[in-house]
Amino acid sequence: MFLNIEWEEKFIKNLYVSGYRSYEVSVFAEDDPKLHYIKLYFEKRLIDYIHEGLEWVIISGNIGTELWMGEVVQKVKSDYPDLKLAVLLPFTNFQSNWNEKNQGLFNTIVEKADYLNYTSNSDYQNPGQLKNNQEFIIRNTDGCLLFYDTEHEGKVKFFYEAAKRFQETSTYEVDLISFDELQWFITDLEEDQFD
Repeated sequence: MFLNIEWEEKFIKNLYVSGYRSYEVSVFAEDDPKLHYIKLYFEKRLIDYIHEGLEWVIISGNIGTELWMGEVVQKVKSDYPDLKLAVLLPFTNFQSNWNEKNQGLFNTIVEKADYLNYTSNSDYQNPGQLKNNQEFIIRNTDGCLLFYDTEHEGKVKFFYEAAKRFQETSTYEVDLISFDELQWFITDLEEDQFD
């Protein structure tokens, strides 16, 4: 007698990535050693997701985690050309008040993205545009990867709380990268260098 068991696996095809802004983790320059390790860890996590069936990475264009992940996506596309990057902005002229360096990085990511759109087709008018963008992303992705440690405040806390509420009535996946996890990764890398 054979048992017919169906295993239901939850593949994440569309993953929203967000987290700390650069200033929230005191990264102010591209050559900051912290940023090197952060991007290496993002790459490792992204490749893990790709091997599990990831097709799209979605970001909303924020400075820090989101633009860094945009850079990582572009880097791994040479080995994983089917991976796609979507930039879904909450309003038009999103980056208009940023300094020149940040606008340059933003423009580089947007130009190389596979998809670009807005959840509001007007410039900033009110915080509701940010909330609508957040809700649209949650409803249209399978899960999120957040560089967020619940013991250390950051603007991504608002998305995290909304995702946790949505998770109560859905199969939405919320995956966090904590500071401890990042530190273990760095320690392992450094130990491997000296072995």
